[in-house]
Amino acid sequence: MPVKESSDELNPTAITGDKVVASGRGARSATDYLALAIATCGVGYLPLAPGTWGSLVGVGVYALVRGASMQAFFAAAAGRNFNLLHIYFGVVTFELLAALLIALVGIWAASRTEKLSGRKDPGKVVIDEVAGQFIALIPVPFMIGAALWPAILAFILFRVFDIVKPYPARKLESLHGGLGIMADDIVAGVYAGIVVAVAIVISWFI
Repeated sequence: MPVKESSDELNPTAITGDKVVASGRGARSATDYLALAIATCGVGYLPLAPGTWGSLVGVGVYALVRGASMQAFFAAAAGRNFNLLHIYFGVVTFELLAALLIALVGIWAASRTEKLSGRKDPGKVVIDEVAGQFIALIPVPFMIGAALWPAILAFILFRVFDIVKPYPARKLESLHGGLGIMADDIVAGVYAGIVVAVAIVISWFI
């Protein structure tokens, strides 16, 4: 029977009714190695908790994108009539575009890695956690002091939603190839981001 793996610690390997993914047994090309590098993010081969490691990579990628986009928009604001609202919308737009790029590249890399491994949703693929965690962090405020607890909350909530897989995450997980691998984590990231945004707004009144 076909085997479905998982990078989530509490979602163990399971038998599925899906067709077995064809596995490439020949020599791997440079494109194959690129897909593996992107899909695993260098941490997918770690023996323990690859999903959590993938989420931590997502935090790092988000920090780099947030820092670069803030630096770029604050520098642009110096020569234009920009206020903080302009900068905020510019940074968030940049982050959404980055999340879309990660998702699209992740679908390609996960699909190719799935074929190379001959397993559905191989556990070493963590680019889905990177994308989902990145999305969950988008509502985090700019100021470092105000960003700490929302960032921690986003991390915890994403891990919970990624494991629980609320509707329609578990249903989307059955989609073909890399799209199914990525879709459930993206939904988990959106759910986590919404809760973080609501929690931030509530904190304004406490």
